[in-house]
Amino acid sequence: MSHNKNNSADEFGDLFGSDESGLMVFRIKNYLSEKGYRDLKKAIVAVVLTNFVLFIPAISVSVFVYELLKPFTGLSIDEEMLWISFGIALAGLILTAVAYANEYNKCYVSAYTEVGNVRTELAERLRKLPLSFFNRKDLTDLTTMIMADCTRMETALSHLVPQLAGQIISITVIMIMLIAYDWRMGIATFITFPIALFLIYLSKNLQTKYDKKLHKSKLGAADKTQEYLEGMKVIKAFKLGGNKFAALEQSLKNLMRSSFMLELVVGIVTVSISLFLQMGLPLTVLVGVYLFLGGTLEIFTLMIFLIVASRIYGPLTTMLTMISEYFFLEPSLKRLAALRNEPLMDGSKSVQIQKYDIQFQNVAFSYNKENAIKGITLTIPEGKVTALVGPSGSGKSTVSKLIARFWDTSSGRIMLGGIDIKTVDPEHLMEYMSFVFQDVVLFDDTVFNNIKLGRHDATDEEVYAAAKAARCDSFVGKMPGGYQTVIGENGSRLSGGERQRISIARALLKNAPVVLLDEATASLDPENEGEVQKALSELISSKTVVVIAHRLRTVTGADKIVVLNDGKIAEEGTHDELIQKDGLYAGMYNTQKKSMDWSI
Repeated sequence: MSHNKNNSADEFGDLFGSDESGLMVFRIKNYLSEKGYRDLKKAIVAVVLTNFVLFIPAISVSVFVYELLKPFTGLSIDEEMLWISFGIALAGLILTAVAYANEYNKCYVSAYTEVGNVRTELAERLRKLPLSFFNRKDLTDLTTMIMADCTRMETALSHLVPQLAGQIISITVIMIMLIAYDWRMGIATFITFPIALFLIYLSKNLQTKYDKKLHKSKLGAADKTQEYLEGMKVIKAFKLGGNKFAALEQSLKNLMRSSFMLELVVGIVTVSISLFLQMGLPLTVLVGVYLFLGGTLEIFTLMIFLIVASRIYGPLTTMLTMISEYFFLEPSLKRLAALRNEPLMDGSKSVQIQKYDIQFQNVAFSYNKENAIKGITLTIPEGKVTALVGPSGSGKSTVSKLIARFWDTSSGRIMLGGIDIKTVDPEHLMEYMSFVFQDVVLFDDTVFNNIKLGRHDATDEEVYAAAKAARCDSFVGKMPGGYQTVIGENGSRLSGGERQRISIARALLKNAPVVLLDEATASLDPENEGEVQKALSELISSKTVVVIAHRLRTVTGADKIVVLNDGKIAEEGTHDELIQKDGLYAGMYNTQKKSMDWSI
């Protein structure tokens, strides 16, 4: 999606800052593509045209009635003028239909297209953000942002901004014309409008306050609902239904109360100000009749103002409601702008990496303020198997994710083949790496498509070969649709071991020179563990391999074992060397060896 060059962080700050004086069309423009902004301006023009076209029948009716009233003033009816006014009214009705059709096309069709592109762009942007961003953001909040906030933006582009800006332009022009025509009647007609606008502005903070409370309640209800559904097995197993359901019920009640309070506040404010605004209509009648009886106002002028007043107060009331809606739009746009201002992980896509040794040069990394890695210097040799072991929380998984550039280091450098990975585009870097993580992520798709994620250009034969090597045939053959069986959300219809084998099949298919294994056989039963280890042997042959292991017996044959403790390197060497040192590794290994003899 093409965006204006103005889409910088500083200009977003100006766009969504505290300045409330600008029209919303100018406050939203930098968020849109060039085409989207052009379409928005066309939509506003279409609304203005429709508003003026709507006055054609009203004015022609005024002329028609005026001609019929002429005999009461001693004048004769001009029949030709009656027919002309009738023809103008008929033409006005036809033009109104055309104007509404044009307005619909300009407002709605283009708005839905634009916001669809915005959603796609945001999803693409999320894909390029570091994982540290997702540690700071709740997934429910991100889902709400892409769906609910974008929906508000869609409403703004299709309805709110074009209508509001169009009404302001139309009413301003009409106001100037009527005041120029008769300033007394013009002021009487519009005197309540600026006062109503000022009252709406005064109520802004109150309405925004309750909208923020509603947004917070929505996130809370969504979080509790997701937690309740995902934890259903635990809830049933430990009879937690009462407590957990009470928490869910309370969050839903909070949502109900917040929704009620927002509607109540907005309703009271809008209705009260609308009633005050519409006092302008009887005021127009009173002033008009007074001036007419005083002989300083002609009957035709009085009719014109009465018809305009009857036509104008409906749009004015609607406009006040739209201003309240705009107050709720601003927080959504600010959240979307904040997401778009998150720094992306960038780098060169043209770098060609020829060697695959990995070097950590005094690397440190923090989760927020918590130091997870503390000044590690390490060499992982090319074409060898390096195992990362240590107590839970020692930093093993963090090291592997830093290698993959899921996060960037807080300080120090990580080199792949002598090239700083911070200078390499993350997606380009992924071409050199395969992963088998303990926590497997699968999609609600077929077995075949989940495996093919490893390499999109792979042939069917290559996919089946990778699946066979990962020992997937044994369980896929029992499925009703074979490899075309849909496995449910995150592979919910599969066992942990089956999900793990699909993950291994992906890595085999990708065949990258660097392989990261995070407890790759942790979820496998003893019967299949040996078979999958054979598949892994094929996968890691002649590759740079980093293995994370808790079961130390699985890495005794590694070329190098690095022992981590509290984010630092405690020891490193081969299995035999570390056993002889009788340090942390030897203690862990002997403890695990003894536990293997334990039985019920």
